Amino acid sequence: MTTIVVLSGGMDSAVLLAQMIHLGHTPLALSINYGQRHSRELRSAFDLAAHYKVEWRCVDLSGLRSLMTGSSQTDAAVPVPHGHYTADSMRTTIVPNRNMILLAVAGAWAIARKADAIAYAAHAGDHAIYPDCRPAFVEACSATLRLADDHPVTIARPFIDWTKAQICHRGAVLGVPFALTYSCYEGADAHCGQCGTCVERREAFTLAGVPDPTEYAR
Repeated sequence: MTTIVVLSGGMDSAVLLAQMIHLGHTPLALSINYGQRHSRELRSAFDLAAHYKVEWRCVDLSGLRSLMTGSSQTDAAVPVPHGHYTADSMRTTIVPNRNMILLAVAGAWAIARKADAIAYAAHAGDHAIYPDCRPAFVEACSATLRLADDHPVTIARPFIDWTKAQICHRGAVLGVPFALTYSCYEGADAHCGQCGTCVERREAFTLAGVPDPTEYAR
């Protein structure tokens, strides 16, 4: 079974890639430069694809940045919020229609390659902040994708009901090289330790009881 894995370079998508391999899928890794605040995570995606020896493509859609205003991830005028993802301030990290774009691009490659599925790593911790990580959104996208071509492609989201700590634990069981992953919104070599994704990352390792190889600036 051939599966397009949306690989951001973060720990969730790294575990997803390992999980697909564990389940016997033939993964094709896809990363998207949509004009995000920094490209550091894309270097991690490349490293992860090389580690697992899978085909990797990175699509340049950076021109979209000028359209995606109002998000701290694509708009330099919006500062990166610090704190936990449960805080209302984290809503400024929402990138307009990001997952629709990612899944549409993945769908094009899946149809062209006659792949069976697309997998992305939305998880339960994302639901409160990100509408495009919720089950209803993914189900609608999956239904739409089935109408896009005579070749059927499904969307897999195996972590949709998992916490990040559960994903972390699964990654440890699968031997995921977490040191190769990158999550920080700031983009420096060391994780800032204060943005929402850093806080969530550190918390996940602690709750999962897994050693955290991440270098945090604070």
